[in-house]
Amino acid sequence: MRRLALVAALLAASGIASAQDVLIRNATVHTAGARGTLQATDVLVRNGRIAGIGSGLQAGGAAVVEAQGRPLTPSLFGGVTDIGVEEVSGESATVDATLALGANAADMQVRPEFDVTLAYNPESVLVPVARVEGIGWTLLSAGTRAGGSFIGGQGGTVRLDGSLDPIGPRVLFVSLGGDAASLSGSSRAAQWMLLDQLVDEVRGRIPQDSRFALLTPAGRAALSKYIGGGGRVVVRIQRAADIVRLLRWSKQRGVNIALLGAAEAWKVAPQLAAAKVPVFVNALANLPADFDELGATLENAARLHAAGVRVSFAQAGDASHNARKIRQLAGNAVANGLPWDAALAGLTSVPASALGVGNELGTITVGQRADLVLWSGDPLDVAHVAQQVWLDGRAIPMRSRQTELRDRYLRSPAPADAGGLPRAYPGDTR
Repeated sequence: MRRLALVAALLAASGIASAQDVLIRNATVHTAGARGTLQATDVLVRNGRIAGIGSGLQAGGAAVVEAQGRPLTPSLFGGVTDIGVEEVSGESATVDATLALGANAADMQVRPEFDVTLAYNPESVLVPVARVEGIGWTLLSAGTRAGGSFIGGQGGTVRLDGSLDPIGPRVLFVSLGGDAASLSGSSRAAQWMLLDQLVDEVRGRIPQDSRFALLTPAGRAALSKYIGGGGRVVVRIQRAADIVRLLRWSKQRGVNIALLGAAEAWKVAPQLAAAKVPVFVNALANLPADFDELGATLENAARLHAAGVRVSFAQAGDASHNARKIRQLAGNAVANGLPWDAALAGLTSVPASALGVGNELGTITVGQRADLVLWSGDPLDVAHVAQQVWLDGRAIPMRSRQTELRDRYLRSPAPADAGGLPRAYPGDTR
């Protein structure tokens, strides 16, 4: 703790909190790109972009941070979350990640034009909580629930830098399989029927004024962007048989897919590799959560990678409030056979490429945004921490509501003459 405090003091003294020009000297640079890992290397940042990578670089007026050999990585992908569109999961007024316009299954509303990024709040308490853990960006999810559809709507990639708007293209979310059957007439078979009808509507084979039409005019326009080789469609899916059907369907319809969850993806890894489909796996899934996940294994990521599949990570459960655990997923995958470099790529370059932001994020490359993290040690080992995060070369305050609560209450017991007030109450001067 003393060493971390010293590092924080040195960083503050260097004046980089408001700087966009910085030289990070003598780091172990994990580029997550073609150059791999570079020992004893400097990274120069100018105007918020990476301007140089090498040894003996000159600061030229930039603030200098001595890394002393510690790891430097791109900022990490936080997974598929509701950060900024969900504050308190139990308080509906703060949850904007799902759409429910119909009272029951018979009133199903298919609204692909629903864009969850329009509700994003960059001042959410969850943003700094994730950011101090080295998380620099995340994919906002458009979810599904009763009264909605298995077509969740559109999400997008946001940087946790205070910006209001997403970076890069929108992504369409679809849920298939047993979990979404209640949103498709209580049968997964109906999902394929409905998908085909939606494509027919987009292509004009079903008139807009037909009483059988499921899409609004705006919905047709939105969905058309994802049919025939357009934008990325992220499909929540688990069972191997469903994945095979999805691969056939997407090839026939020209749909650019990625898989989310995919507990049984390892069973069809060669087909996924041949189709160049990226997969966002939960690397902690090793027991069946339901009948769609009977083949769950901790080796899912390793087996997929060995077959040539691009692997990234996403959590199940409360991914928004626990975005920090994405590192644990990657480290767990390494413990079960995934190469370390591939695990880091799964938190950086792989999701950046899959989500269409690889020209801006995901690697330490000259010209890219200077979204960087200096670590106390191995970033995939949860015993180590992010010591400093830079976004566009700006040093981010390493504070969040959680650290402020820790500092407020983690103090020595009250002296006997303190008047009996609990710590931090009005009148408490301790």
